[in-house]
Amino acid sequence: MRDRRRHDIVTWSRNVPSSVGLHAPASTVNAVVSNEFPVTPVLSIRETVLLPDQVILFLKYRPSARLFSKEELVCIYLSAHNNSSRPRLKQPPARVDTEQLGEQIVRCPIGPRGLIVTVGSKSNGIFPSGPTHRWDSLAYEALIDNDNTTVVFVKGLNLRPERVSDASRFECVYGWDFRRLKLLLRSEVLSIAQEIVRCKTPLSVLNSQQKVNSFVKASVRIKGNTIVPSIARLGHLADSGHDQPTRKPHEMCICTMARNQARFLKEWVMYHAQIGVQRWYIYDNNSDDDIDSVIESLLDANYNISRHIWPWVKTQEGGFAHCALRARDSCDWIGFIDVDEFFHLPTGLMLHDVIKNLSSITTNFDSEFENIFISEIRVSCYSFGPSGLKHVPQQGVMVGYTCRMAAPERHKSIVRPEALNSTLINVVHHFHLRDGFRFIDVDKTMMVVNHYKFQVWEVFKEKFYRRVATYVADWQDEQNVGSKDRAPGLGTRAVEPVDWSSRFCEVTDTGLRDRVLQNFANPGTSLLPWQNANDVKAGLSLVEEKKSRKSKRRHRVLQ
Repeated sequence: MRDRRRHDIVTWSRNVPSSVGLHAPASTVNAVVSNEFPVTPVLSIRETVLLPDQVILFLKYRPSARLFSKEELVCIYLSAHNNSSRPRLKQPPARVDTEQLGEQIVRCPIGPRGLIVTVGSKSNGIFPSGPTHRWDSLAYEALIDNDNTTVVFVKGLNLRPERVSDASRFECVYGWDFRRLKLLLRSEVLSIAQEIVRCKTPLSVLNSQQKVNSFVKASVRIKGNTIVPSIARLGHLADSGHDQPTRKPHEMCICTMARNQARFLKEWVMYHAQIGVQRWYIYDNNSDDDIDSVIESLLDANYNISRHIWPWVKTQEGGFAHCALRARDSCDWIGFIDVDEFFHLPTGLMLHDVIKNLSSITTNFDSEFENIFISEIRVSCYSFGPSGLKHVPQQGVMVGYTCRMAAPERHKSIVRPEALNSTLINVVHHFHLRDGFRFIDVDKTMMVVNHYKFQVWEVFKEKFYRRVATYVADWQDEQNVGSKDRAPGLGTRAVEPVDWSSRFCEVTDTGLRDRVLQNFANPGTSLLPWQNANDVKAGLSLVEEKKSRKSKRRHRVLQ
């Protein structure tokens, strides 16, 4: 696919007051809703988004105000049909995360129909609700790229996967109040595909200070139609506007999107560090577990890992494109895999050695591909089954699961981020590349991905909750029930088959297990780096207790 990105920018597309884009809008101070006298609020609700199964509220605190803890906040549900401030329902928030200085993201359970959602605290009463948006049509993220274009992520365009759409049918829109049409800036769409729109950025936006840009939002309009609602404030890449280093700090990085994977994260990070990964980008897709504390412990152990809050459901392709932009100036190569997927190098080489061998200029291919750089390495995936287990293996997935399906299933990719097509088109398994770059399929004797897809039932059943990719059906939906993306024979309900532990087992494969035990186990304790001695003892005690109860039941039956 030809990369047609244009590097010029535009000025205002219509006459607007010169103050637009140069000054932040004045904030309106609202009183806290309570049964007491009104007081000046310590926070405001900047935006509210109604997701399918929860409500996301973005809180903005006054300068220097102390941020509330999860225990101090409560989700408040008020009637939408009258002016009463009496709560109809109160629930604790599912999670509270600090997004950046002075801002928080609060996740509340979805409420009954006819109620609006806000938050309150014991010390400050109920805070006024903010602008509310439906998730099915929303511009949700925006970044100014290094070439001064704006990349906007938009839900609800319903464009075909892996296809570039006609950019002339759309226009980009900038502003902070999309109800005031005369104060909006409009610019040309350079490319549009899937949920990603690349726009020319107005000069007034580029020339204004970054602080002001934090108030400016971007969206897209289908010409002849209305503007897509937006919460997408302009973000900036960390290295934007600076001279790029001649050598990037990391040879190999990994990006993943995860939900409730905290208990498996240490094994995944520590193992990949041993084979050459230097940097991890974790896109947290509404986890309810202790992933933040696990990441904190990995940071304390000097692993270069970051957690990016990404609450947007079924947007894996958009999240991976967002991650590729962030990683481009820091990583020579970046792999996109899940937390239950592990690169296995049967030759015993390190990742950077394998990649170096594969990514040289393709002089040994036919003449059509001479002097074309390898910029994507596609790695076959083997799907492993429960391997006879009924409980989570104490030594981790690599040691515990050793039986897999015979045939590989699709592939996962390692890419040069600067070689990606400017549309950032991607599916779960690969990106589209710019002209002059190509992919290569790596031989399975050199590298594969061990995908521990079908684990013990208590882990596997979580897949029925929701899938992260945009263009695949959730397993509970009555769509594509026979697809290879599902577990064959399970249908749409999370009901454990009686023979689950013995399914998906065609080939015994202990290659990665043997390497892990040989190279990573502590000689004195036999513990692997991701194992905690106390947790192992507790797990063994639990197993012994279950065995004892089972033995007693058998003994009573025999009597």
